[in-house]
Amino acid sequence: MSAVVRDFFIDFQRCIGCQACAAACSECHTHRGLPMVHVDLVAPGVSLQTAPMVCMHCADPTCASVCPADAIKVDEHGIVHSSLKPRCISCGNCELACPFGVPIIKMEIQQMQKCDMCFDRTSAGKKPMCATVCPTGALFYGTREEIAQQRPASKPINRWRFGKQRIATRVHVMVPHDVDEMAVELPAFDEGGGPAALATALAAGARDGRAPEEAGPEAEFL
Repeated sequence: MSAVVRDFFIDFQRCIGCQACAAACSECHTHRGLPMVHVDLVAPGVSLQTAPMVCMHCADPTCASVCPADAIKVDEHGIVHSSLKPRCISCGNCELACPFGVPIIKMEIQQMQKCDMCFDRTSAGKKPMCATVCPTGALFYGTREEIAQQRPASKPINRWRFGKQRIATRVHVMVPHDVDEMAVELPAFDEGGGPAALATALAAGARDGRAPEEAGPEAEFL
């Protein structure tokens, strides 16, 4: 009998900014009170729309590629883990390289920490903490059949394009059926870019799979 395969899905439009995911994540004893889930405003000062961001667990993780200490490992399930404490030199390369702005260098312990999809729970057949408490299903953990049955108007994709770079991820995002790739034009750092701005761009682009500047005024989540 084959094991049931469950995946992680993000449905940005369902986020209500309640921060329940962040609160639940911070309760994990390995996080020491620091949530690994980011809940960002899509358009600060313009809209109250929020979007959650967890580690996307890239098939070829840039964070691991740029780590000079080989401290970031990917397991056989495709989970990209926090840096190994004995190896991490807290250089910050992973923070700068991640296109999703996920890794955090926790200076108090000189180590990079990030979402590991609650590996201690998912490896035991349980849902990640964030997906367990999300009241709207913006963060969903289950089978492809379950998500297809519950969200017939959308579909999951895991292909992204950041400028000329294409990335496949283990985590999926829900998009309309006519979208096959998430296209994100990277903002320049000297123009207010960086991880936080990128997260905003990702969330806005997720609405219809186009970059925010291509999506028109409806991308502001009216």
